[in-house]
This record gives sequence, C-alpha cells and structure tokens, in this order.
Amino acid sequence: MKKLIERRAGLLALLNSMLEAVKTENRAFTEEEAKKFNDTEAEIKSLDATIKAEERAKGITEIKVPESAPATPQATKEELEERAFADFITGKITEMRSGEQNIDWTNGASTVPTSIAKRIIDAVVDICPILAGAEVYHEKGTLKMPKWTKANSTHDVTVAYATEFTPLTADSGKFASIDLGGYLAGALVLIGKSVINSSAVNVTQFVINKIAEKVAQFIEGELLKGTGSSAAEGATKTTNVITTGTALTIGLDDLIAVQAAVKRAYQKNACWTMNSATWTFIKQLKDTNNRPLIEPDVSAEFPYRLLGKPVNLSDNMDGIAGNKLAVLYGDYSGLSVNFREDIGIEILREAYHTQHAIGIDAWFEFDSKVTDEQKLAVLKIKAS
Repeated sequence: MKKLIERRAGLLALLNSMLEAVKTENRAFTEEEAKKFNDTEAEIKSLDATIKAEERAKGITEIKVPESAPATPQATKEELEERAFADFITGKITEMRSGEQNIDWTNGASTVPTSIAKRIIDAVVDICPILAGAEVYHEKGTLKMPKWTKANSTHDVTVAYATEFTPLTADSGKFASIDLGGYLAGALVLIGKSVINSSAVNVTQFVINKIAEKVAQFIEGELLKGTGSSAAEGATKTTNVITTGTALTIGLDDLIAVQAAVKRAYQKNACWTMNSATWTFIKQLKDTNNRPLIEPDVSAEFPYRLLGKPVNLSDNMDGIAGNKLAVLYGDYSGLSVNFREDIGIEILREAYHTQHAIGIDAWFEFDSKVTDEQKLAVLKIKAS
C-alpha cells in the first residue's frame, strides 16, 4: 500500500508540473506532452482502483500517506533552465533527461534559454526609463503610424459660434503617415572566466546585468537623441523646441516655459530628462540674494523632482553648450518604437577561449520616431 501511495503522489506532482509549465508559457500541450499527460492520468486512475481494492480488502476507510514519504517537489522549467544555463557558462553540460541537453550547442555558440532572455529584456526596460514609457510595437514589416496635422499653415478643423440658417464654414485637417521600419544593432560583452568561475558570483544574474547594461545604454541614447538620417530618431527630435532666454545658461523661466510647452492633458505622466551636470547646475541656481531658486529637499529619495515632476538622469543627454538640446520634458509615449526583431542573446565560448573569456552578443532590429509632438518638449541652449 505504501509504495502505491508514494507512486501516486509522484505521478500527481508530475501532472501539476506539466500543467504549470504550459500555463507559464501560455501555450497548449504538444502532441508528445498530451500523450504523456494522458498516460500518467490513466496510471493514476489504475493506482486509485488498486488502492481502493486493497482498502476494501483490509477494511481500511481512510488512506493516509506516511509522513516519511512526502511528495518530492518538482523543479519548474525556469529553475531547470537557470541551472543548466549556469552550468553551461562554467563549462558543464546538464541533462534534463537521459541524452537530452538543456542548452543547444551549435557551431561554438549557444542561444540563451527563453526564460533567461526574458529576464535580460526586463532588466533593459528597468534601467531604460524612456523604453519603459514609449509606445512599443513588434511589427515585422514597416509600421505606418497615422499623425494628425493641419491641411496647411492656416487650415484646420475649427469650432465656433454659429447662427441659425447660416452655413458652417467647412475646413479640414489631414492625416500624415510616419513610417517605422527597422535598423539592425548589436552589442558584444566579454566576461572573464575567472569572474564567472568564482563561487561568490551568481553567474546567471551577473550575465543578465552585464548584457542588459550595455544594451540599455545604447537603446537609451538612440531613443533620446538618435544618430542620424539613416537610423532611429530620438525624442529630442520633436519640433516643440524652446530656446533659452540667455546664451549658454539655463534659468528658472526657461524651465517653466519648456514645462508649459506640453499641454495639460499630457502632464500626468510627464518627466524631465537631462544629464547629471545639467541637473547639478539647475539645483545650484541662485537669486540676487544668493538663495536657491529651487528649494532643495535633502530628505527626498530617488527619483529626484523638479517643478513637481520626476527627473531621470542620463549621460546620453547633451550638456549646457551652444545650440545643444540639454533638457527633455514630457510624456515618453509621444515616442513610438518598433522592435522588428526582439533582442536575441547568444553565448560565445570558443571564440574567446584564448582570452580566457566568454562573449555575450545581443542582436535586435528597431526604429523610433516622435509621433505626438504635443507630448514632448525640449530646451535648446542659446549660442549667443
């Protein structure tokens, strides 16, 4: 009886593990998984019948699982992948079942398991605020984004008082199209084997943090400033530009003006973006009596705040210099981003073997453009 009950508990745990796996991955059973599930369920029913028969024979009215034989907890798919990934990085090969490797090794490179890659992408979003706030799409072709504009410099849809029996004046605006395609980008990070072989290092988290840091730094720069005509355009390419009143400096009036350039309807999720030197300069602004123009709050925790809105600091933003776009303000959703190809991660072990290192490369294809000028405004430093 004891062995039958233990066998039943193990099979039930297996069924629960299989169900949890498909729920996590939001998919249906494969043909092989469905067969295995049905076979396992049939065996459980057969065991139930046998246990009940033995119970009746012995006059037992209740089945009790001995405390000495608890069901063995089953590792989740994510736990198995993380364990195999860490072993692979350190030069081991883990088998999930006899003869089946959990890491696919092909031509000296290995694709990172889905659960690990997702954690890398999540980490990129966490350390890249503009990507987290932008409108993100995943279209394989060219994504055409509609944008409402005036028909010309004087014509737009208008609302005005009217008199009965007097015709309304017809006018119109128009929809323009903004195309979001895809530009290929990649990043390569080398990590010394001495570091990953250290027992004090969480290998998986270390790899995730390193590749996420490099990818996020690049993406943030492109989404803020862009590179040129044949690459993604950043949020500072908005046509809603405010120029400082005085050359080569920023005043409180300039900050008030750029904040006011974003309409009230889009102020709820608005924030400031600038580099740390610009932020330091703004915090040190004084009046004629040498009193701070912006009252410092030394007790405030991150994120910093300016005129009631959060401040994000980025080294990718320009500093205070002539004709530079030093401060971005507004709702990041005014920028649209199309990831034609999601971030794909691979581990390269053989290529950097002579350097006692492994390589981690990331490839992705994306494009970005400002699609709602009303949500974003930028402060330009007057040159002279």
